[in-house]
Amino acid sequence: MINYPDRKHRRSPKTAPLLPQKDADPGHFNGASFSGAIFNLSTTIVGAGIMALPATLKQLGAIPGLIVIILAAMLTEKSIEMLLRFTKASKSVSYSGLAGDAFGGFGRTLLQACIVINNIGTLVVYMIIIGDVLSGTLSDGVHYSGVMEEWFGQHWWNSRSNLLLLTTLLVFAPLVSFKRVDSLRYTSALSVALAVVFVVITAGIVIVKFINGSIGMPRLLPKLVDQASFWKLFTTVPVLVTAYICHHNIHPIENELRDGSQMKSIVRTSIVLCSTVYVATSFFGFLLFGDHTLDDVLANFDGELGIPYGSLLNDLVRVSYVIHVMLVFPIVFYSLRLNMDGLFFPYAIPIAYDNRRFFSVTAALICFIFLGANCVPSIWDAFQFTGATATVSVGFIFPAAIVLRDTHGIATKRDRLVSWVMILLAVSSSTVAICSDIYSIFNIGVES
Repeated sequence: MINYPDRKHRRSPKTAPLLPQKDADPGHFNGASFSGAIFNLSTTIVGAGIMALPATLKQLGAIPGLIVIILAAMLTEKSIEMLLRFTKASKSVSYSGLAGDAFGGFGRTLLQACIVINNIGTLVVYMIIIGDVLSGTLSDGVHYSGVMEEWFGQHWWNSRSNLLLLTTLLVFAPLVSFKRVDSLRYTSALSVALAVVFVVITAGIVIVKFINGSIGMPRLLPKLVDQASFWKLFTTVPVLVTAYICHHNIHPIENELRDGSQMKSIVRTSIVLCSTVYVATSFFGFLLFGDHTLDDVLANFDGELGIPYGSLLNDLVRVSYVIHVMLVFPIVFYSLRLNMDGLFFPYAIPIAYDNRRFFSVTAALICFIFLGANCVPSIWDAFQFTGATATVSVGFIFPAAIVLRDTHGIATKRDRLVSWVMILLAVSSSTVAICSDIYSIFNIGVES
């Protein structure tokens, strides 16, 4: 049991972490490994957004598209480097603690709310994707069959709600019950491996079609025919800005490391690994489908690929992707639970020390996400607005604001310049995303 001399400050931003650190139970846990931390951070980065990246090349062209993917990786690495440096200066042990050090209790609470909104929205979307791929979906009056329906036909047990219930009970419930993020290192490694499998399959299909002469030269530059096509280029900004968001899991992973000084190398290695996967996925996906690349490239694998065993490869891509998303779920859920607990129980002992609170918060969040994915599919539209603001706030606005606040006087001129660039990108991407969503909603209303 931990003793806190002052109840009011039992969870001080600097002295009390949201979770037990590596020295809390030395007999059973001696710290996370370098490789385990890389897999966990890489899994946090490579979520469902990987499937939207080939469409950015469709809009921007192959050369500009690949360049901006790499630039987004460099900017994210810089933002995390600044975050780690300012965390050390403030002696904070959590992201929210760092925000509290810079902006007080209001800043801490606001950041936690942004992380909760972002992660709940992300997990609801993940569950919707799993339901769509396994049981099928209805779009514009057309029913698209899911993998289980294609394999076994329509039965009561492979309906959308039943499949999601089984997934929640058999996959999510065990994985979200771990109290340490390092416990997820093996599932995270498998998740990263499945992302690589997708790249390998796509590259293999491209090579076969190239040998057959059935694949054309990709468009290298954007296609600008009118003013609308020019403004459409900016719709890729939100996808690129949020592609590498992992800031909410930086501190939980760092707190469990055997050697905290390795965190900078872990971040750099993870971003290099993820940017390599992103570049390969974007390039081969765009090369394979060209101007027919859909916003979610997974949807392109519903059709005929024009090669032997095309149907088998389609199923392999979809199934491996669904398993990948299932394994990303617990790593995102981990920081969601920490920050939700911080919002509702700011003065309690760390949640990992209180079994009743740990499992109560876990069960409540799982039930909410399950109900959201089953009962309110249009919640995806709602979270396009909240995600456009919460996600970029977590990844760019808060790190930049902390640097510009500079309560410890360690910010350099370069830090300040990069921070203003991050704020500009974050605000512009949010504006573009929100305006695009509003336009789509009104456009649909007019057509109906």
